[in-house]
Amino acid sequence: MDRFTIRVYGFLFNDNQEVLISDERESGLEFSKFPGGGLEYGEGLLEGLQREFSEECGVEIEVLRHIHTTDFFVKSAFNDNQVIGIYYLVRHSGTLQGRFSRKRFDFEQGKDLDQVFRWVSMDQLNEKDLTFEMDRAAWRVFMSEKSHGLEF
Repeated sequence: MDRFTIRVYGFLFNDNQEVLISDERESGLEFSKFPGGGLEYGEGLLEGLQREFSEECGVEIEVLRHIHTTDFFVKSAFNDNQVIGIYYLVRHSGTLQGRFSRKRFDFEQGKDLDQVFRWVSMDQLNEKDLTFEMDRAAWRVFMSEKSHGLEF
């Protein structure tokens, strides 16, 4: 039976025009992506994104606008599901929780499941720094909109 996984992500910027990136280790893979995750059954998109930010970063977020929805086939890196990603521009209230580093993949030794956040300058983030093509596509859309003078 064919299955779909719906994932929601947020582009969160600080006052220095840096975007929040989540470096994660799971199931033997190390990857860099935007904060967010899988939608749970019974959740709406915004509710799921708010839950993910609360769980991962310990903050409430406000969703400002939609950025991109995956419009091409993406097979999950973890199973045989097709993944659909929906990306939003968000802002937070409160202090972000979690481990932060300036170094990519700054994981704790011996932990099979780990997550570290880092701020990356919007002008320095190269789409190749993101592991998954659907994140890269969303970043290209965002940067294209930014280059055309749209507000964010």
